[in-house]
Amino acid sequence: MSDRPEADDIEDSSAPLIEHLAELRTRLIRSVLAFTVAMILCFTVAEPILNFLVEPIAQILRARGENPQLIFTAPQEKFFVLIRISMIFGLALSFPYIGYQLWRFVAPGLYKSEKNAFLPFLVASPVLFTMGAAFAHFIVTPLAMNFFIGFSDAIPALAAILTGENIPADVENAELRTVFLGSVRESLDLSLKFIIAFGLCFQLPVLLTLMGKAGLVSVEGLRNVRKYAIVGILVLAALVTPPDVITQIILFVVVYSLYEVSILLVARVEKKRNDELREMGLMDDDDEEDKETA
Repeated sequence: MSDRPEADDIEDSSAPLIEHLAELRTRLIRSVLAFTVAMILCFTVAEPILNFLVEPIAQILRARGENPQLIFTAPQEKFFVLIRISMIFGLALSFPYIGYQLWRFVAPGLYKSEKNAFLPFLVASPVLFTMGAAFAHFIVTPLAMNFFIGFSDAIPALAAILTGENIPADVENAELRTVFLGSVRESLDLSLKFIIAFGLCFQLPVLLTLMGKAGLVSVEGLRNVRKYAIVGILVLAALVTPPDVITQIILFVVVYSLYEVSILLVARVEKKRNDELREMGLMDDDDEEDKETA
């Protein structure tokens, strides 16, 4: 006998396989068309999007008294950069519709309780990704770009301090000096890597809460591995950020805060699941106490 209530049934579960395949084809075609339309729309505004993405570099160059410009080293480089921007932002723009099509295909095979459980995560995931992307673009990227671009000036200055010599002011006697001539493609790649990396890091509460609902992780387990999580987050901060202590501390504080929020969310999920099991008579208070003391 099933433990689920009668109202919690699967909808339209008797459709033959050929109908499911035909529906999947229809959903995929609609998703591809939506992505194509969104990509074309984004291509019409790809230039302003590019300017927005590289604005942190432009601000740093202005602060250094340099001309805020990026170069392209191949005739087709900027065109393919705009195509890439159109594809990425076209996917982001069409994602709600694509997600809706996938949901309409999967939803008939889910119980109503499962639908209600997944819907909040479908809403929270893009919101958290957007927050992570904004954090990367407005905070992390300017710090990283300032470090990398300023690094070319730090080496000659450090050498002059160590040798006790002054850097010549006249051009004739000056040593060879490196100048930043940023490539459009490489600068965009670095900015997008930060955006994607931090967007994925902000998915940590969604991932751990889903694993908690599936019973793969527990509050006690997350608390026990907290010290290992701290070490892992520190390693992550050292890998995805420049060798700048301030940037690494910012990333550590943000990701570790998300880890603590995940523990609270998993605790709520466990409490709700235990209450449901208790109502169904599958768990009593003694079992829960034994589980906590184990």
